[in-house]
Amino acid sequence: MPENTFPILSAVKLGKPPAKWAAEFPFDVPALKGPAEVALPSAVTILAGENGSGKSTLLEAMALAAKLPTVGSAETGHDSTLALQRRLAGTLTLVWRRRTHRGFFLRAEDFFGFARRLRTLRQEMEDRIAQVDREYEGRSELAKTLAKGPAAGSISAMRARYGDNLDANSHGESFLRLFRSRFVPDGLYLLDEPEAALSPQSQLGFVAMMSEMVERGGQFVIATHSPVLMALPGATIYSFDSAPLAPVEYEELESVQLLRDFMQAPERYLHRIWRVQGGA
Repeated sequence: MPENTFPILSAVKLGKPPAKWAAEFPFDVPALKGPAEVALPSAVTILAGENGSGKSTLLEAMALAAKLPTVGSAETGHDSTLALQRRLAGTLTLVWRRRTHRGFFLRAEDFFGFARRLRTLRQEMEDRIAQVDREYEGRSELAKTLAKGPAAGSISAMRARYGDNLDANSHGESFLRLFRSRFVPDGLYLLDEPEAALSPQSQLGFVAMMSEMVERGGQFVIATHSPVLMALPGATIYSFDSAPLAPVEYEELESVQLLRDFMQAPERYLHRIWRVQGGA
């Protein structure tokens, strides 16, 4: 990859919050207390940590500050669920090496609603075609074709981009199909827990897809609990379970250590939990 094309976004600077909000969410989250700088020197940056640690909040604020298009929900500027994240976005300074609006922001929970909306839209178009057949009974095929044109065109466009039926596939297949349809070269991708729709095998498929996009100039910032995604070669990892934010090694992550210990002796962990449950 040419040296002058990467990274797209090289750092995020967290500024000092307005005094009136300094003690409120999200500025009261230890990992988000500015001023601080989060360097993004790699093709992939991983934001790890427990729920409530601030990783998704920072990612959402970055999406607002970058004005990236969203997938599966309202545009970030009009999304009522991001009101508090907009406050944080107002204190961020994005350090661009190469400014872009290519790429997208996606929260895993939005994907499921997106698939449902596609299904609903397709059904509406199919109902419209059936209505034309009823209303144009006895008229020429040309008249019917012209009347069906907008609905048929919408179905054709959805099929070309997402396949015959995005919602009919497994969640993992649909998720991967959606990503492949939306990926563009030289894009910045901010992803919040993409593993939610993916089996471990599908996560490996997603890793392969990401590798392809990195080769084409893409950059990823991912908030995740997945040890598979955290293990991406060359990724920069930040743990939000401690402050101030600083890069950590994969082996240092508590979640990775816990999973490795569990896989080596699951009966030990489960027996301990089962005894506690049984004694309650």
